[in-house]
Amino acid sequence: MIEATSCGGVVIYHGKILTLFKNYKNKYEGWVLPKGTVELGETFEQTALREVYEETGAKARIVQFIGTSHYTFNTSTDLIDKRVHWFLMKTDSYFSRPQREEYFVDSGYYKYHESFHLLKFSNERMMLERGYNIYTELKRMRRWDDRF
Repeated sequence: MIEATSCGGVVIYHGKILTLFKNYKNKYEGWVLPKGTVELGETFEQTALREVYEETGAKARIVQFIGTSHYTFNTSTDLIDKRVHWFLMKTDSYFSRPQREEYFVDSGYYKYHESFHLLKFSNERMMLERGYNIYTELKRMRRWDDRF
């Protein structure tokens, strides 16, 4: 078994969530939130910000930690035990550009219910729900400013 750690973001701009569509060799991979592997010497926050930028082109800022998801999956050679540390983020525009090198073919900002139903993985839907609940509570308390 191989242990792996990634970090990612629930990125919100004016109430909409940034999601990506992955399609590898014309095989449906699904809609996901931006995330990726921690590199040597990086903090979880640095990884999450870097991965959001690399995968979407969006410059984001961390608002707060959301939580950690944990899952396992098989590759052709091993079992991967993965933890993903998630952060609620904000950005300054609707700009996004999917990272073609990672087989992302589309990206965009969607309403909560749209993103929730688009996301392929239940652990990402759970983190989206947590992050969006924090966002709505911060908005209610007037502690969320849409400015970057």
